[in-house]
Amino acid sequence: MAEITASMVKELRERTGVGMMECRKALVEADGKMDAAIKYLRERGISKAEAKSLRETKEGIIYSYIHFNNKIGVMIELNCESDFVARTDEFKALAEEIAMQIAATNPLALTADAIPAEIIEREKEIAKNKAINDGKKPEFMDKIIEGNIRKYCSEHALMEQGLISDEKKTVKELLTEAIAKTGENIQIARYVRYALGD
Repeated sequence: MAEITASMVKELRERTGVGMMECRKALVEADGKMDAAIKYLRERGISKAEAKSLRETKEGIIYSYIHFNNKIGVMIELNCESDFVARTDEFKALAEEIAMQIAATNPLALTADAIPAEIIEREKEIAKNKAINDGKKPEFMDKIIEGNIRKYCSEHALMEQGLISDEKKTVKELLTEAIAKTGENIQIARYVRYALGD
């Protein structure tokens, strides 16, 4: 059994646009062979999702979720390509799962890129000062800061978050699976989270 390294997973992700967990699984199935892993993903329609992500999404639904305590509410616009897909129970269930994720985690932004630069700079400063206080060597500083920022984004950017229902899978991977299943591009257009008293 070939060892699956982080760099192999990264390369497969860059070549296919598929999430880390799916890439690792494909490499395990393909015994570490890159071309076989790509074939594995293509056969399951997973890598096709990335090509579909460029297609226009003019249909979809506005979905509202109210938490059981009536103190948190979420509205989400989830888009797809056809009214046929938008009306399916699966699409509504997808919208509900994402809305519940937003209610539970209160993400700062949809993607890591959309987190305001001043927040990222503040987190870099905190990570740097913590590393200095912990006596970390200066030559490791950049990697430590980068690792902290990656972790921060994975917790605060919706698409990067591990699902509350399955932490091994990100919201992005959930969408990618839905795209592969429906054969249509699916996008989170926008969302808003209300909390009582905020």
